[in-house]
Amino acid sequence: MNRLTGKVALITGAGRGIGAAIADVFAREGAAVVLAELDLETAQRTAQEIETRHSARALAVQTDVTQSASVQHAVSEAEHAFGPLDILVNNAGINVFCDPLTMTDEDWRRCFAVDLDGVWNGCRAVLPGMVERGAGSIVNIASTHAFKIIPGCFPYPVAKHGVLGLTRALGIEYAPRNVRVNAIAPGYVETQLTHDWWNAQPDPAAAQQATLALQPMKRIGRPEEVAMTAVFLASDEAPFINASCITVDGGRSALYHD
Repeated sequence: MNRLTGKVALITGAGRGIGAAIADVFAREGAAVVLAELDLETAQRTAQEIETRHSARALAVQTDVTQSASVQHAVSEAEHAFGPLDILVNNAGINVFCDPLTMTDEDWRRCFAVDLDGVWNGCRAVLPGMVERGAGSIVNIASTHAFKIIPGCFPYPVAKHGVLGLTRALGIEYAPRNVRVNAIAPGYVETQLTHDWWNAQPDPAAAQQATLALQPMKRIGRPEEVAMTAVFLASDEAPFINASCITVDGGRSALYHD
């Protein structure tokens, strides 16, 4: 406990799922948290739950990560409420899975606007302050799609490969200023999006069982398991980890199968 005491963290896409879990665990560990979320009502509800559960400071700010001005506004609101940002978690993302030859230009732009431009917009908004203060930690939520390709998921893995490239490039660029940039690559995690996908299949129970059968641990991850990895990377326990990616997938990406 208290591994993030005194720190201020902004988490994008923090209204639900992995982002909400990160905000919750950060608050439990002592951080003041800002939930930057497109769905303000959901973010406000989550922030209130965090405040009640942990007697923590939590603020919800409506944020469209595809718009740099919106992200900068969230950073300004965070600093006005709690002080300079120590931590940024770029979590907001969407699944865009298409056939490459029938995908529309809009599908391509939508995927990259959120999954890659959104990460860059977050980094660009916080880096000047972090560089000036000579300290900061950025954690980008990538995916195992960043290094493993599954047919039928285009162009999502292209964007997530970009997130890893951005993480490494910025990590090296600002290492001399003591600003660390790292990534987490989750595998299958039990979020509402995962359940929505199962429920959209002809046989939801069979789809769920097929997913679980592919996992070495015969289960999928929990959002809080990704969140605890984010705590480690954001904390003072990881001062020499930079431009790196930690995989959180129960061993799935290491498994060879047909």
